[in-house]
Amino acid sequence: MKTVTLAFTATFTLLATGIAKACQLALILMIDVSSSIDIGEYRFQVDGMADALMDPAIAEILVRDQVALSVVQWSGIGEAEMSLPWQRMLSAEAVVNFANRARAIDRRWERSRTAVGDAIAFGATQFGPVSDCRRRVMDVSGDGASNVGFDTATMRREIQQMGIEINGLAIDRVGISVTEFYRRFVITRGGFVLTARGYSDYPRTIAAKLFREIVKPAS
Repeated sequence: MKTVTLAFTATFTLLATGIAKACQLALILMIDVSSSIDIGEYRFQVDGMADALMDPAIAEILVRDQVALSVVQWSGIGEAEMSLPWQRMLSAEAVVNFANRARAIDRRWERSRTAVGDAIAFGATQFGPVSDCRRRVMDVSGDGASNVGFDTATMRREIQQMGIEINGLAIDRVGISVTEFYRRFVITRGGFVLTARGYSDYPRTIAAKLFREIVKPAS
């Protein structure tokens, strides 16, 4: 807790000295809630996401860059919703509030298929309230390839032309088939995909992914 406090204090020092900039990033955190994910695996996703946001190094930069965050749950055709609307990280309290709300999100669907193309199509329409942010990014987590809905590669191409970035977090229990699907069909040009080796590895991976997105953007 002392480390977190020190990091947040450093954040306020940056803001007070005028180093803070306008919104540098609008980031949608998109979590898979399709039928392949059980209750425990869902908790790994929301708890891992919340813990990552509270990481001192990540939290400091979220505030410094006034990052706007939202959370989308997605599954099959027509099954995507913004579970947490846009919130700008303008203070340490805002980060804590958003992380706590993310941890408490109720799962929206349980027995649905996997429509990655539909999910990213939905996400691409959600950036209107944060159009002033310099970058627009969708952070898509999932444990399988599309088995229904829009063609993922086609949707990815259209979204890329809109100037929106897509990065992936592939959850691979065995092999790298999900990682390869995300690499070939989901992430945009210059984007990246990180691999979680099962759900117990998700918290580590989402923290690394968030840090890379906000500190060292894909190029």
